[in-house]
Parts: sequence; structure tokens; C-alpha cells
Amino acid sequence: MSKTITYAEAIEELETIVSEIENASIGVDELSEKVKRAAELIKFCRSKLTATEREVGSILKNLETEALEVE
Repeated sequence: MSKTITYAEAIEELETIVSEIENASIGVDELSEKVKRAAELIKFCRSKLTATEREVGSILKNLETEALEVE
């Protein structure tokens, strides 16, 4: 992906692509490009979710450690 997008923007674009495919509002010639773009967006979203999960886990672990040190 050339420009940096947010998770919300990626999800919105994915929803648009899925809707276009479901409604058959794109032609066969365009289908391949839409599917490729959807695959890129899915990869981006998975990566973002994994990174966020790791970060939140780390924050929670630090909070637990700090709470134990206070006791």
C-alpha cells in the first residue's frame, strides 16, 4: 500500500470491495484488481491487529507487575 492508511479506512475500503463484488457492480476485468487490493487490506488489518494485541498485552503485563510491586 503506497499511502499510510488507518485500520478504520482499510476496513471501510474492504467493506466497499465486498459490497461491489456481492452486488456484481464490477466487471470481470476489474475483479482481479479488487481481489488483489482486498488481499493487501486483509494482510494490513491482520498485521495491525496482531501488533495492537501485543502492545495491549505488554501494557497489561506492566500494570500487573507494577501492582505486585506496590503490594
